[in-house]
Amino acid sequence: MQTRWLSFAPFIFLGLWSGGYAIAKIGLLYAEPMTLLAVRYTCVIAIMLVVFIVIRPPLPKTPADWMHLAIVGFLIQTVYFALCWMAFRIGVGAGTVALIMSFQPILVAIVAPSWTKERVSWFRWLGLLLGLIGTAAVIIARSGIEPPSILGLFYCAIALLGITTGTLWEKRFGKSHHPVTANLVGYCAGLLGVLPFMLTLETMQINWTWQFSAALGYLVIGNSVIAVGLLLAMIRAGDVSSVSSLLFLVPPLAALIAWGLLGEVMPFWGWVGMAVAAIGVYIATRKTKATKA
Repeated sequence: MQTRWLSFAPFIFLGLWSGGYAIAKIGLLYAEPMTLLAVRYTCVIAIMLVVFIVIRPPLPKTPADWMHLAIVGFLIQTVYFALCWMAFRIGVGAGTVALIMSFQPILVAIVAPSWTKERVSWFRWLGLLLGLIGTAAVIIARSGIEPPSILGLFYCAIALLGITTGTLWEKRFGKSHHPVTANLVGYCAGLLGVLPFMLTLETMQINWTWQFSAALGYLVIGNSVIAVGLLLAMIRAGDVSSVSSLLFLVPPLAALIAWGLLGEVMPFWGWVGMAVAAIGVYIATRKTKATKA
């Protein structure tokens, strides 16, 4: 029964994660990026605290364990999400941001082996090249509709660096901490990271419409609780490869959802670029026979 349930988990994760890009843009129509993140993280922490009190999972044993969990949380929750949402705020399309973020598994696949002195296969370099070509095609295709924001693309690059570094940090220093404990520490670190920027740079005003409430509910429950919970469950079940094999579908699915919800048009050559980049991500992240051995 558990195996059958997990077989659907990657597809549920894919849908929830892909939809988060467009839903975040909707939420940002009614609140500033850091303010929305602070509210989101506060709600997630409240939910995780209740779960923590009920199941009472073990806490990290050393100061170094606490520090590593906090660093990963800061890199992903503050650097990655904050910079992505700032890119949304100044007009970068949801599909474009999702496409740039899809480079994360490629970069991890290329950088991680160097820590263990392994050779990076030419398949992964080919995947990276195809991903870059596809991304350039999408940006150029959309430039006729929405001129590219250099600052927005810079924000995306820093966000990509944040989630890639966070993933590598987790691979290098992470231990088998309970997922509730790891999430709770990570979201607390993320909240502490965004608060100074919210307090000094934003008005902290929120237009509490039903659209904002629905977007916030999706980001808290759909993205932060269910999607992340599914990912952790699959990791613990050894099924994370199923997610990796579907990551190439995130950008086109995110672009389709953004088209339906936000009216973000993707020209024909943009879809061609999406397809090329998706092939690149698939090639770079798929496991070869040598890797499986």
